[in-house]
Amino acid sequence: MGYPSLRRDSVEPSFDDPAEERLHRKRQCALGYRVFAALRWGQLGDGHISARDPERTDHFWLLRYGVPFERATVDDLVLVAPDGSVVDGGPTTRGDEAEINDTAYYIHMPIHEARPEIVSAVHTHTGYGTPWAATVEPFRAISQEACSFVFDQSIFRGEEVNVMDYQTGSRIAEAMGTTRLCFLRNHGLLTVGRSVAEAMGFYVMAERVAETHLKAPSAKPISDEAAKSMAEWAERPEVGWVSFQYLVRTVVPDPSVVG
Repeated sequence: MGYPSLRRDSVEPSFDDPAEERLHRKRQCALGYRVFAALRWGQLGDGHISARDPERTDHFWLLRYGVPFERATVDDLVLVAPDGSVVDGGPTTRGDEAEINDTAYYIHMPIHEARPEIVSAVHTHTGYGTPWAATVEPFRAISQEACSFVFDQSIFRGEEVNVMDYQTGSRIAEAMGTTRLCFLRNHGLLTVGRSVAEAMGFYVMAERVAETHLKAPSAKPISDEAAKSMAEWAERPEVGWVSFQYLVRTVVPDPSVVG
């Protein structure tokens, strides 16, 4: 396994064989968890990355409970059914039944159900995204990266910082609507994408934008006209995909470690 070609016109690979596409999505998902770990996110087990199965499209792959993100592999991913049960993957060394983070199911499943066009949803607790979410304010056009989101963001204003039921997840999905980025009030960031790489790339970018907002609270935004001009480029799915390619090449130089 190697990384896909990275050129200015590179895009997410396509597959005719569902089995090849499944393996690709699972590898990207495991690499995403390793990126989390390299950025020192999820050290308390707080975070989840989902990857929709290409055949059972109402199921998604997720890292099984108890695996440190820095050790995530394809074999550690489990397939989660619409009812939250684990139906494939992720055997433990003791032969126990694989478990998942319940909150991951309650957040991700309603989003995948509401957004059939997406492949992945990403959420964890970060040093800037969570504090910014506590302001219950959207991003402003105060940086280049911010223009990826200023016309494509939403806020979940519910106070359920611990999502422990499907109904709350459904309200998150409703609040998110068709946007790429949703702020979970007092909780953190949530992004989606048509690939794991796209969702991950935009997640890390959103964290950078949150940092900019917190470090420059009096920053003067550019005009809507200028922001829209920048957004024509910055909103493209390829921007998130390419960002993830740079990330994994930097922090996981050998992709074969995930299997």
